[in-house]
Amino acid sequence: MKIFNTHSNSSTIAGFLLLGFPCSRQGQILLFVLFSAVYLLTLMGNASIICAVRWDQRLHTPMYILLANFSFLEICYVTSTVPNMLANFLSDTKVISFSGCFLQFYFFFSLGSTECFFLAVMAFDRYLAICWPLQYPTLMTGHLCNVLVASCWVLGFLWFLIPIIFISQMTLCGSRIIDHFLCDPGPLLALTCSRAPVIELTSSTLSSLLLFIPFLFIVGSYALVLRAVLRVPSAAGRRKAFSTCGSHLAVVSLFYGSVMVMYVNPTSKHKVGMQKIVTLFYSVITPLINPVIYSLRNKDMKHAMKKLL
Repeated sequence: MKIFNTHSNSSTIAGFLLLGFPCSRQGQILLFVLFSAVYLLTLMGNASIICAVRWDQRLHTPMYILLANFSFLEICYVTSTVPNMLANFLSDTKVISFSGCFLQFYFFFSLGSTECFFLAVMAFDRYLAICWPLQYPTLMTGHLCNVLVASCWVLGFLWFLIPIIFISQMTLCGSRIIDHFLCDPGPLLALTCSRAPVIELTSSTLSSLLLFIPFLFIVGSYALVLRAVLRVPSAAGRRKAFSTCGSHLAVVSLFYGSVMVMYVNPTSKHKVGMQKIVTLFYSVITPLINPVIYSLRNKDMKHAMKKLL
């Protein structure tokens, strides 16, 4: 990446300056303690789900294998941003290197892409389980489950690779200050010497496809699930089917409701404060809440958690 500085005070920065959440020193320490607690609780909650699925034989089914992989993904996702954010709270310089910035950019977006694919696969699994209950064991085999899991990881890590490489090769002018707590495409593109409409269009198109194709797939799957559930004669059967899908629908709503605001157009003029809050919600708060949602709304998982504890 080529850098041309027009401000003398930025010429000594060997990387980017992540402003994060500007406040007093006492405020920074308070934020450090708060997000350290959130990070540890997120790790514990998602690791508990992984251990429960691993140690409880009753949970060795595609639904819970996908959930365990999703929990591992959430651990990776939150780890791509929070440790650096915690270090920045205690740092006087708040500098991240160029390579560190684009590595964070790549892993944050790749893991977010993988999450979109996982949510779609989990909806597909619920569709098969509810709409084709008798054929489900032969349709959703262990081999197919493993293929779907591997496909989510591979597609997620390939989806944004080319745009990120192109953005990393662009020439930056002036200040290297990023008014965010992570390396985000919007602030990075704003630092370039000239607009790159092809890269902006490519990023916007890939973001839109990534968000809307899995989202429409999820909506279609649950529309078919709803039609099948409404045909169930007993109220108890309908409640059981809805409880099976309720936790997943809650997670989908939390994730997509915030992500769609941000990345359909990465260069759109969101207010900086709102941009940080929305990004914080889906990248930090959602991984914290997800284990609670899955544990409280699922009897088998609650039982496994009690055994684990």
